[in-house]
Amino acid sequence: MKPRLNVVTIGVADLQKSRQFYMDAFGWMPAKGSSDEIVFFSHGGIIFSLYPMDLLAEDAGLPAARSGFSGISLGMMQATREDVDATFRKALECGGKSLIEPRDTFWGGYDCYFTDPDGHHWEIAWASICEYDAQGSLIMEE
Repeated sequence: MKPRLNVVTIGVADLQKSRQFYMDAFGWMPAKGSSDEIVFFSHGGIIFSLYPMDLLAEDAGLPAARSGFSGISLGMMQATREDVDATFRKALECGGKSLIEPRDTFWGGYDCYFTDPDGHHWEIAWASICEYDAQGSLIMEE
């Protein structure tokens, strides 16, 4: 099997609070296998999961302490500029914190940044060149 990205797990301080944030902000529903110890959200072949930060760090053999920018930004593309605005507003209403308000970008798109309740960085963007399949997955030619 060709190696591919199929799981993204983020460490969180309060699993139930984070589960509720992602359910309320984006309408994501926990997938099969979710429990009081881990939460999975299915995204067309990629699983986004939430796991307690201290346990995730322990599993990886790393310290759990975080400071500043992690060098990773999670992203979601939207079909329209208006969708970017609406998704950003909803994330903030549900406990996200604004980093960059929606704006036109240097690359011809439209984006914004926020953090989830645990400080994980998210970009919400629109680009005229993007295409989506029937399930809403981004299509990028190899």
